[in-house]
Amino acid sequence: MENFPVDAQPAARTAAAVEGSDSPDQSLPSGAGAFDASMMQRCLTLARRALGQTAPNPVVGSVIVRNGQIVGEGFHPGAGQPHAEVFALKAAGELARGATLYVNLEPCNHYGRTPPCSEAVVAAGVARVVVGMVDPNPLVAGGGIERLRKAGIEVVVGVEEEACRQLNEAFAHRITHGRPFGILKYAMTLDGKIGTTAGHSAWVTGAEARFEVQRLRAACDAVVVGGATVRFDNPKLTCRDMGSRNPLRVVMSRSLDLPGEAHLWDTDVAPTLVLAQAGANPEVQKWLANRGVEVVELTPLTPASAMAYFYDRQFLSVLWECGGTLAAPAIADGSVQKVLAFIAPKIIGGHSAPTPVGDLGLAAMTDALALHGVTVRPVGADCLVEGYLTPSAGST
Repeated sequence: MENFPVDAQPAARTAAAVEGSDSPDQSLPSGAGAFDASMMQRCLTLARRALGQTAPNPVVGSVIVRNGQIVGEGFHPGAGQPHAEVFALKAAGELARGATLYVNLEPCNHYGRTPPCSEAVVAAGVARVVVGMVDPNPLVAGGGIERLRKAGIEVVVGVEEEACRQLNEAFAHRITHGRPFGILKYAMTLDGKIGTTAGHSAWVTGAEARFEVQRLRAACDAVVVGGATVRFDNPKLTCRDMGSRNPLRVVMSRSLDLPGEAHLWDTDVAPTLVLAQAGANPEVQKWLANRGVEVVELTPLTPASAMAYFYDRQFLSVLWECGGTLAAPAIADGSVQKVLAFIAPKIIGGHSAPTPVGDLGLAAMTDALALHGVTVRPVGADCLVEGYLTPSAGST
């Protein structure tokens, strides 16, 4: 994954030309609304280049258009580095004067690690700004838009807003709730099993679904499993087919009953963190530390305490790839906001075969946790069901 701004070439490019392989439609859209939407989609394409690399900041892309041609573009590569608008303005140079600037998130209007982007936009002489969504951060929350309008700049808000919100849903959740965004992912057979009665689980789904999971990992800051998953599955939890960064691999284990040999202890491939109950097996803790594995004690050791710890580490999104025993408390204590269930057209059977979610203490079907915003799509021979959990009373 590239981690640098995309500068315009000296000669201005048409919107269709710059889309290249990112868009199957090589013709300019008709109408101002369609053109604005097309340019906002380009912002989102640019922003995605930094997925998983910007925490605790959002992913943002920006495009500058003059006379129907893109004259500059860029994206935010990571916290502490210039924002997308700054890269786009630098690429455009004097061509930004009188131009339209597109950005998927409201320009900031406060001093943080970097100066406010709103001032840079005003100073560049931009005539019009198209914003995908208002920044949920209280430090911004409309202030950037207000600053631009007071400077006489025309501002349009809400273009491709739903797509913009979805891209930065983890950032919005972190800002609003003070916790990272939790995603529970699992793969199961048509009859709801994640493995056989003997514990064998490779592979439930096909290659296309596994590639999709690696893309998901690349966009997250951490991926979490329990000790049982390490013992029975020996996962790598990497993005090996993506050619991109790997997330922090996290093992939650109260007793540290962990195998001596596991892919996760190879920290040259990707970093690994073990979260343990306070005082758990000092000898194993020392052994892990000698292997380059970070060990942190949490009291109590729960999904909620882990998410609080991840928040302190500035994480945006956490992927739960655990078994049913850990998935149930993660759901129950509000550590999961989104569920991705990959369903394979297979039947394995077995009364004792493991299932994706353990006991939630629900006695009646009317107590079942319903997902909202559900989408269903094929992924190779498998099916992906994706949706959001409605927060329960008292959950984060």
